[in-house]
Amino acid sequence: MAEDSSKRAADRLAATADWPELVRKIRARTPARILVGRAGPAYRTETQLQLREDHAVARDAVRAELDVNAAFGAEFVARWKLFEVRTRATSKDEYLQHPSLGRAFDDASRSEIVRRCAAERDVQIAIGDGLSVPAIGAQVPRLLPLLVAGAGTRGWSVGQTFIIHHCRVGIVNEIGELLRPRVVLLLIGERPGLGTAESLSAYMAYQPERAHSDANRNLISNIHGRGLSADEAAARILNLCAQMMKLRVSGVTLKESAGHEPESLPK
Repeated sequence: MAEDSSKRAADRLAATADWPELVRKIRARTPARILVGRAGPAYRTETQLQLREDHAVARDAVRAELDVNAAFGAEFVARWKLFEVRTRATSKDEYLQHPSLGRAFDDASRSEIVRRCAAERDVQIAIGDGLSVPAIGAQVPRLLPLLVAGAGTRGWSVGQTFIIHHCRVGIVNEIGELLRPRVVLLLIGERPGLGTAESLSAYMAYQPERAHSDANRNLISNIHGRGLSADEAAARILNLCAQMMKLRVSGVTLKESAGHEPESLPK
């Protein structure tokens, strides 16, 4: 998936080779459709075809069902002992039409998580398909080892990572209630745009519980090849986790500064 995305970006840059240098430099810095020219009042044919291609890629990313071995590779799954659980959404259609079903585990999954994951760890990592299967397939194999290694150097205990089918961000609260870690970290596929369908988000919450909302979570987003790199994302995620543990809070009362060292906002 990542190779396909890089090839499309390279093809687009090649197609503008005869454009002025300034225009090519500007376009190389963003996937946005700027300075693309026009044919009368409409897009050029090339731009229109690229738009339709990217729209199709985004739709496919949203509709795709997660095949764990295809997304990550059997070796990666075995190395990290990843296991799969599900929310109460029984199909992709149900997941898209009823978001609340993606915020709670089904009964079998709840029992499996309690059985296989140790409780009260410093950090509990989960991987959710979200709205882009290609995103987790492209980004998680790079990011997960960095996060676990970084947690280890800080002396933190890390729970057994697992994968959630038909996952919404609100599942963080149930993970918190089931396993009672200090911080829950959810790596989840972002809603695709027309620039990339491979963007990952990392949601973090300190001791989340059922009554918590988005206001109790922090987010690092745009983790992908033309956005935030895995190394940069891991550093920022781990710094936020450290601050959460230090201040015993997360969400809108926690601010990440430009130097990636978050601080607590005045109350």
